[in-house]
Amino acid sequence: MLTAARNFLESLESDQQRRLLFPLGDPERFNWNYMPGPRRGVPLREMTEAQRQSALALLKSALSRQGYEKATGIMALELILGELEGRGAGDRVRDPGSYFLTLFGTLRQGEPWGWRLDGHHLSLTFTTVTQELVATTPAFLGANPAEVPHGPRQGWRVLRDEEELGRQLLLALESSQREQALIAARAPRDIITGTGREILIAEPAGLPAAEMTSAQRGSLMQLVGLYARDLRHELAEAHLKRIRRAGVDKLHFAWAGGTARGEGHYYRIHGPTVLIEYDNTQNNANHIHTVMRDLENDFGLDLLRRHYTECSH
Repeated sequence: MLTAARNFLESLESDQQRRLLFPLGDPERFNWNYMPGPRRGVPLREMTEAQRQSALALLKSALSRQGYEKATGIMALELILGELEGRGAGDRVRDPGSYFLTLFGTLRQGEPWGWRLDGHHLSLTFTTVTQELVATTPAFLGANPAEVPHGPRQGWRVLRDEEELGRQLLLALESSQREQALIAARAPRDIITGTGREILIAEPAGLPAAEMTSAQRGSLMQLVGLYARDLRHELAEAHLKRIRRAGVDKLHFAWAGGTARGEGHYYRIHGPTVLIEYDNTQNNANHIHTVMRDLENDFGLDLLRRHYTECSH
């Protein structure tokens, strides 16, 4: 990842480098968003083809094949959304090039650094403390449309499994379990945590995994694994290892809204180390938002704290 980041940085012109580089302690590192609009950094549309390929190589260094296909699919949906909204050619609101890269720190071997890819429906944040310690959240992926209604890509669902596996888990519960998992008859309009630096959901709600059958817990962990495995193998396994160490039985599964496709719905998975939110309510329940947050190490704060405590600077 460090090599890919250095190669990308070296491919840029000096003005691009100035716009892209921030100190690791700069507040900009916490300024993530998933709405269209201006951002700091350098957008893909202002890069040469060689620079874009170098930027995508950095993305590939952090994501699995599954995760990379989702990320690039989310970018490609911008053109489809623009067509559905009747926007003209050259529109910058729905623009696959409006995804911004930022780098934080010095990119020196052994020193903490980080990077972010941020744009409409895709915001990925990575903070590396050593070659073995990497923080990977907040990680936001969304899709609008969740299912392409017509055209050459009709039926395409970038985040299909996030919807289907969540619903399958709910429908696999017994009626009494489902009642416990249901936290509201109507789904919230969006993920509850939003884009805040602080995670606003304090206590788990819904059905604890301790009250699920072995098969149901397996389905729950399959759903958790779906989110974690958007990351490259080592990073995904680090997340899953911490979740298991903290106790799968301590995970909670909560649902709000309808149970049938086309009905607005929301779910979350909440445990000692992780919070996952999924919401599909907007645009007649054809507009998905998902996020994974690390309750111990969002933005790498805990890893950085330990690093600066244990190492002289």
